[in-house]
Amino acid sequence: MEKKPIVKTRKGVVVSDRMNKTAVVRVERVFRHPLFQKTLKSYKRFKAHDPENKCKIGDVVIISETRPLSREKRWKIDQVVGFEKVIERKRPGPLHKKPVVVSTEKKEEKKDDSGPIQA
Repeated sequence: MEKKPIVKTRKGVVVSDRMNKTAVVRVERVFRHPLFQKTLKSYKRFKAHDPENKCKIGDVVIISETRPLSREKRWKIDQVVGFEKVIERKRPGPLHKKPVVVSTEKKEEKKDDSGPIQA
């Protein structure tokens, strides 16, 4: 008898589609802390192969494990299930740098009237 390999599948949301034939999928995992019994959420981002570039940001997709396609791609997108609104958060810059404010006002040049004395 020939055994079929067990293929891992995950359900997640596309958070980036900027790369050609690749989508970044965020997968959420909910679990309970072993000691404190608090429900926790953790997220992991997978790069998945999207050969037709059909996925857009916010699509809910099912991905499955496959052979290595590149250095970081080991998943492929099987199907698009639905759509979910994704709020993109921009990473804050370094805390020690303050934003540069450029003044739009023109500086008036001082005219010096203390030139040669005319009598």
